[in-house]
Amino acid sequence: MASLRNPTSAIHRTFFLNPFSQTPVFFPCFRRSIRFLVKAAASASPHPDRCGRRQALAVGTFATCISLLNVTSTSFAAEAKKGFQAVLDKKDGYSFLYPFGWQEVVIEGQDKVFKDVIEPLENVSVNLVETSKQSIRELGSPQEVAEVLIKKVLAPPTQKTKLVEAAEHEADGKTYYTFEFIAQAPNYTRHALGAITIGNGKFYTLTTGANERRWEKMKDRLHTIVDSFEIFEVFNA
Repeated sequence: MASLRNPTSAIHRTFFLNPFSQTPVFFPCFRRSIRFLVKAAASASPHPDRCGRRQALAVGTFATCISLLNVTSTSFAAEAKKGFQAVLDKKDGYSFLYPFGWQEVVIEGQDKVFKDVIEPLENVSVNLVETSKQSIRELGSPQEVAEVLIKKVLAPPTQKTKLVEAAEHEADGKTYYTFEFIAQAPNYTRHALGAITIGNGKFYTLTTGANERRWEKMKDRLHTIVDSFEIFEVFNA
């Protein structure tokens, strides 16, 4: 595990151990095309053939925008999943879903954080750390990397932690590690999920979870968050 020391140390310096206004995601091209389509359909014209051409152009513009968004990230399609909203970060090259109603908050050391205002342990956070590694596999197996992150970064030393499981999968040529763990504090127990990967010269960590007493109710939504997390190449990174 010597190969983990430097990356873990770097993550530990910037990772906030207890991350907790909903910000809708707007796609300018999509919005413009809708307004254009409505305007073209509503306008009266003494030349039906011209009107028809305008409507066809509007539909073509709409379809083109949809195609471009799908090429950029599959998050556009995922955004339509009932009960969830999408985050698409073009600057850092990642996307994921979070439950509708969670609020965005700013926490030092975290790139993105969304949380439930009533149940603060129900949240999702994304952390980025620069790395020279090319693949998450260079750091060790899913179990090894997850154990180090949980004990050194994701839970304070005072909490008793347990790694439930860890796994590896690939998507679009990228390797991801996902894991499930439990962190027990004196006054609560948090059941959490995580996803980690490397790309664009960054070590990406997404974590989400809930109070153990609400795990059965929340686990499907939390798995949706983790399963939706993906990175994509940023050409100006």
